[in-house]
Amino acid sequence: MIGCHLGRNFQVTVAGGSYQEGLSATLQGVPAGMLITEQEIYGDLLLRKPGADELSSPRKEPDLPVIYCGVNAADTVENAGNKNHTNGTPLVILIPNLDRHFIHIKQYQDTNRTPRPGHASYASFMKYGPADDAIGAGIFSGRYTNTIVAAGYVAKKILKLCGIEVFSYVKEAAGVKAGQVDSAIALKRCNSFKKMRRDYDPFYIEVYDKKRIHEDMRFLEKMRIFAEIEKEIDQIRAKAPEFKPELISEKYDINPILNCPDLDAAKAMVDAVLKVSADGDSSGGIVEIKVLGVPAGLGEPVFDKLDAELGRMLGIGAVKAVEVGAGFAVKDMTGYEVNDRMHTEKGKVIFDSNNAGGITGGLATGQEIIARLAVKPTPTIAKAQHTIDKYTLENKQLEAITRRDPTIVARIWPVAENYTALVMLDHLMAHYGYQKLLDIISGQAKKA
Repeated sequence: MIGCHLGRNFQVTVAGGSYQEGLSATLQGVPAGMLITEQEIYGDLLLRKPGADELSSPRKEPDLPVIYCGVNAADTVENAGNKNHTNGTPLVILIPNLDRHFIHIKQYQDTNRTPRPGHASYASFMKYGPADDAIGAGIFSGRYTNTIVAAGYVAKKILKLCGIEVFSYVKEAAGVKAGQVDSAIALKRCNSFKKMRRDYDPFYIEVYDKKRIHEDMRFLEKMRIFAEIEKEIDQIRAKAPEFKPELISEKYDINPILNCPDLDAAKAMVDAVLKVSADGDSSGGIVEIKVLGVPAGLGEPVFDKLDAELGRMLGIGAVKAVEVGAGFAVKDMTGYEVNDRMHTEKGKVIFDSNNAGGITGGLATGQEIIARLAVKPTPTIAKAQHTIDKYTLENKQLEAITRRDPTIVARIWPVAENYTALVMLDHLMAHYGYQKLLDIISGQAKKA
């Protein structure tokens, strides 16, 4: 299977499937000397898995990561202080499937002859034949996105050290749109939402805060603990702190269910999603991503334009459109309206607007980079739909009996955030290299 690889300088290859033994992300280009822990990676992974609220499916995988290689197992010399630091070799992150039971597999076996409308199941059967990994949709399942989140967290950490901040949130859900929120406030509330999810995640508390898994353990020791955890999933979930939405809203200044910085809109979004779900259906929405601190000139022309690279987020399952800046709205604007005019203040270039989304000609302008993803409704719904038997081509009826989410948009924003980080870091590494060459050449020219 090709198509599971991204990047040139910072490269990511993903593998695995929804009901295989697990999934993996292999990262190349990770700089040596950076401390990285499974706990901090899990802090992002828990954002895309179901939460404890009414917008989440009942699926219970904890998505616990294991750093398999790419970090030093011990100090390279005595008291070097570089244990658990990256060493420049490929960083491999494994994410075992810990909620894989026969009852769920049987549900798919009972319905796999009849492709689910809106899923990849018919197309993947035509491509791969009867051996297609159709249990839980395999690599076409939304579960594969945990590999993007794990890899993207590493990229995001590196970017932050370089002064670049990437964050994302729900901009629209079930037809309810959020208003404009200042980026500083939006970033603060997004970070607060992440902290709340860590504070209330029972696996974060049980596995990492209580040190059941820690950096001094070998891989086989961790697997022994994972085998124990798989048997304790329900008990661990039962230990979660009591979820009191009103108290959470007051303490964290967020909507406790949906990561949207417009708090009034977030409440209306939740109500709208639940109204659609009550009828057995699902709803879609829009995710917005912002990148702050990007140096002007970052990017490449023609085929590798920065905005074209962000357009590759169509590779995220359920994403059907990507727009940058004003996006599709430019069709109804005049040139004068859409152009981002400039002026200077105290020697600094100031843009009057940002319809370009911080990118022109495929290169960053130095403004905020703004992109949005259109996320379709969850295709697995509780309503009867007509389909076919993929072996006999007979017409059939299908009603979903598997686990599902009322909306996917509430779980895709961390995937979009971390995918964006992968793209930005890949370009930043090329940008730094090119700028360094310019400095060397310029210096040599002056000497001449």
